[in-house]
Amino acid sequence: MRILVAQKNCLAERERAMALALPLERVRNIGIIAHIDAGKTTVTELVLFHTGRTYKVGQVDEGTAVMDWMEQERERGITITAAATSCEWAGYEFNIIDTPGHVDFTAEVERSLRVLDGGVVVFDALAGVEPQSETVWRQADSYKVPRICFVNKMDRVGADFFATVQSIKDRLRANPVPLQIPLGAEASFSGVIDLVELKAWVFPEARDADPEEIPIPEEYKDAATHYREQLIEQVADHDEALMHAYIEGEAIAVPEIRAALRRATLSTRVVPVLCGSAIKNKGLQPILDAVISYLPSPLDVPPVQGIDPKTGEDSFREVSNEAPFSALAFKIVSDPFVGRLVYLRVYSGTARAGAQVLNSAREHKERLGRLLQMHANRREEVEEISCGRIIAAVGLKNTFTGDTICDLAKPIVLEAIKFPQPVISVAVEPKTKADQSRIGDALSKLADEDPTFKRRYDQDTGQTILSGMGELHIDIIVDRLVREYKVDAKIGKPQVAYKETITVPARAEGKFIKQTGGRGQYGHVWLEIEPMEQGGGFEFVSKIPGGAIPRQYIPAVGQGVREALESGVIAGYPIVNVRVTAVDGSYHQVDSSDIAFKMAGAIALRESVRKAKPVLLEPIMKLEVATPKEFLGDIIGDLNARRARVEAVELRAWTHIVRGYLPLAESFGYATDLRSISQGRATYSMEFDHYQEVPKEQAQGIITRMRG
Repeated sequence: MRILVAQKNCLAERERAMALALPLERVRNIGIIAHIDAGKTTVTELVLFHTGRTYKVGQVDEGTAVMDWMEQERERGITITAAATSCEWAGYEFNIIDTPGHVDFTAEVERSLRVLDGGVVVFDALAGVEPQSETVWRQADSYKVPRICFVNKMDRVGADFFATVQSIKDRLRANPVPLQIPLGAEASFSGVIDLVELKAWVFPEARDADPEEIPIPEEYKDAATHYREQLIEQVADHDEALMHAYIEGEAIAVPEIRAALRRATLSTRVVPVLCGSAIKNKGLQPILDAVISYLPSPLDVPPVQGIDPKTGEDSFREVSNEAPFSALAFKIVSDPFVGRLVYLRVYSGTARAGAQVLNSAREHKERLGRLLQMHANRREEVEEISCGRIIAAVGLKNTFTGDTICDLAKPIVLEAIKFPQPVISVAVEPKTKADQSRIGDALSKLADEDPTFKRRYDQDTGQTILSGMGELHIDIIVDRLVREYKVDAKIGKPQVAYKETITVPARAEGKFIKQTGGRGQYGHVWLEIEPMEQGGGFEFVSKIPGGAIPRQYIPAVGQGVREALESGVIAGYPIVNVRVTAVDGSYHQVDSSDIAFKMAGAIALRESVRKAKPVLLEPIMKLEVATPKEFLGDIIGDLNARRARVEAVELRAWTHIVRGYLPLAESFGYATDLRSISQGRATYSMEFDHYQEVPKEQAQGIITRMRG
């Protein structure tokens, strides 16, 4: 066994050496994305095994998965943080990111898709498209990431390949094109028919065995011919060259189909679909071949666009090692052995360890220390990073998620990554003075790693308030505080991150006049405030007539407005979705100052909000419950009692799916109650969807509680 392991390790070393010299057209940067429990990590583990990167297949349920390296991941059997690795298959280099499926960690998917060229979306053959499947699909759409789909768990009871393909079409509004049809289903699933080449393949039970080609069984020949014709027709609809041959009735060769399918996939007009069972090692090699055939190399992606910080004009970087160096920092990790790691996607040029670079987003110089090729939490040192690769760097002390690292002489600022706002909070109190001194550093490191985790200190209560995307997210943060950073603390109950907004326009005056002998303070401004659409955030505009207020005081007014928005007038929650316009004011030649106008802006803002009929907003979660029929009525009754809005109930196999929206405030403890109602047989998933106004009765209770 030791000899075998040594041989495999040597093979892997040779493959990695080859990969570093591979041309860009032989590089694939891909992400494995899906709903929780669809089988992403198992797929990744099999990919690493088949490519020789590992000699043993890690098991998620046993806590031995290579890509789930955190203690919390292994204990819970879920992926929490996106893990990067690289491997080689058929002379191609794969840089892979295995992303979380739980909605609380959607930021990991967001930043991964921002820097990846292609994606493999995994679906459960029984469940089809699930809520988080929709979320990751939307994220991939927003970045125009080409995808292939893998319908996993074809060996499960109730697995239905064609129903899953239809749900991709209906719920994701995509154009799925099956490249395979399954041989058998459920317990009899044994292989696939390749519709492109019209060949049948069966997958042996042995994990290291190659697929075996067999004649297409007689009972599948008509179906194979039908679905192959359908494949050609679907692709021809989106490819002019194939359409011409199809209309003319010409014989279409396999290379022509592959080329047309690749063009249509890269343009995101179609999505190839494959099937298999990762846990049974069936269908994994065809995924690797499909990644090579249909997903883009860095050269297939348009030149990256950014802004020239010197001129403010659009700037582009060609995908080439000869172009000026540019890279995007998309992830920060505090490694206990090497320190602060910054994950980079290199878009152009090359850089060597020790090189000085520019952080153009923050306008300061940095030095690249050690450069590391990551394999989950293991590292391999390299001397140089080149275009199209994903790498980790040590030594970038003042670089954060979304920052651009570039050539000193040719600066560019790439588009940053946008993250959702936290919706849930807990209060934390360190138990001892030693814990008090440790918690600040620990929270800073955690906030560096996770842009959706926020913290603030409450002066009134002396507590630190932690905010995140959900109960599990906060639970993981607190667990890491205790385990990794040895901070012993008392944790409060989860609190909903309410917000405030206004419903009508209003106008108000703000005056800050203070005379204390000698030079005083004078600031005077009129503000108009108006509501913006959902998700509009905040906008400050100055329409002050010339001479009313000197131009240098306008930013101070805006700063005062921004700070006042942090604490609303109803219950002290942040004010959102407002446009504030400064329209008039006055000043004193001697007494006016930045601080005076900042205070005047804050006063005018609070007064205008009071006049604008403010309301309280609460986060609303998108909910999906899967339950056997006998518990359906009780579950809907419980949801109604929780102020939920049930949108639809549908039958999928023998399971009823309830879809709707549930206020986050009513969701606490739902997992326990659902288990009780359904005798443990129902499951649910939930993700943040939007904010909406709190009903008056509930709003009054919240206001009374906050003021009490």
